Amino acid sequence: MTNDQQLADLRKTYAQRTLTESEVAPDAVQQFRTWLDEALAAHLDEPTAMTLATVGADGQPSTRVVLLKGLPDDAGFLFYTNYDSRKGQELAHDALAALNFFWPGLERQVRVEGKVEKAAAATSDAYFQSRPRGSQLGAWASPQSQVIGSREELEAREKDLEAQFAGQDPLPRPPHWGGYLLRPTRVEFWQGRPSRLHDRILYEKDGAGWRRSRLAP
Repeated sequence: MTNDQQLADLRKTYAQRTLTESEVAPDAVQQFRTWLDEALAAHLDEPTAMTLATVGADGQPSTRVVLLKGLPDDAGFLFYTNYDSRKGQELAHDALAALNFFWPGLERQVRVEGKVEKAAAATSDAYFQSRPRGSQLGAWASPQSQVIGSREELEAREKDLEAQFAGQDPLPRPPHWGGYLLRPTRVEFWQGRPSRLHDRILYEKDGAGWRRSRLAP
């Protein structure tokens, strides 16, 4: 079993790249696209995975990993989920949320803060109908975040729905499932550097544009 000292001694020196004000794009989402393209080109595992942080009515924050599914018109970060899930209920209570992307293979992370809104129904319909049939059935079958009696109960629901929708392809989108768009107001790009003197470039929304600054590591 790993002890506390072994954990404390785990270290890595970050020295692959630098990040300067002169090399970044004037627009935060454009800069994110550049970094995402580099993460994709590097064939990193799950480069679109992002931690989504929300806050409940009781003030308790919670996080989970979801997948980025679009950057429509550079307006924001698009993801899909069950509206009745814990995150959906928390976003209904408080639309402010945060995202974090971590790409250890490039020694980079991106932190995003902003306000979330539901995506247009047509956008959610189009994406849902592009999913594999198994994923479509899963969205219908799973009462996400609710307590269920067993795995068998979930599989039985899926089997019943498969019979119900037999011959129908694609399936209609469930009314409780769809997209969210996080419109960013604050985006930070973090590049690992030696001696823990990391580069941090912050974008803050300023009218129609962005104000940039450097943060101490």
